[in-house]
Amino acid sequence: MARGPSRLLASRVHQTATEHLSSTIYPNTYNPPPPWVNALANIPPSEIWTRPYPEQHSLTPLHLPKSRKTPPKSLYRPTKIAHPEDRLRKDFYGDHPWELARPKLLMEIDGKDARYYDWSKGMRQKGMKLSGESVVQRQLWLMEVGGMTKKQAYDKARKEFYQLRRFEETEARIAQEEARAYGAYFGKTVTQVGMELEDKEYNAWLKWAGEEIEGQEMERQAAYANDIDLPEVEGEEVVDA
Repeated sequence: MARGPSRLLASRVHQTATEHLSSTIYPNTYNPPPPWVNALANIPPSEIWTRPYPEQHSLTPLHLPKSRKTPPKSLYRPTKIAHPEDRLRKDFYGDHPWELARPKLLMEIDGKDARYYDWSKGMRQKGMKLSGESVVQRQLWLMEVGGMTKKQAYDKARKEFYQLRRFEETEARIAQEEARAYGAYFGKTVTQVGMELEDKEYNAWLKWAGEEIEGQEMERQAAYANDIDLPEVEGEEVVDA
């Protein structure tokens, strides 16, 4: 068999391996073919080992890249992700900032709770507490499915939200009155606790302000007394001299 650079080509690897396997030098031995022989026969290697380089054209003034002395500021800034509900949330919580102070439910069962809600039936959804998100999702459904404008959908969703919120507040107030009638004690309200804390801080400030005024008054009187006694002290020093 001839040997030379031609046997090292990638296209001749399968041929060379086949010749070695069919060799009759040791007739009584069995040489099983390697697993890659059949794969190499079905998918032969490329004859060009290097990647083709595209032709480079001379840069004309119209295609010259613009030189930048400093790298762009937004090079590593992540792409802004925007959703249709973002603007609706901003409008609602801008008109109702106190809704952000209400507790939120952050736990979900399987991460797909939103698929179980049907906003065509209103804001009362099973497993979801009434909140600003109910208004946003209801408004979005009215805009996309109901064919309403943004303002019309917002007014309708907002009125439904007000009605349900009044119902909840009335229900809670009646339940509290019934519990008090049976002897329950709920302690101080949030408003009462806040007023007590405010009164405590005000009394502490009033005491501090009184002490400051008293100290300033004593300093003023002492300075006035020293100004009156100063000439007599100077006269005594002159006589002693």
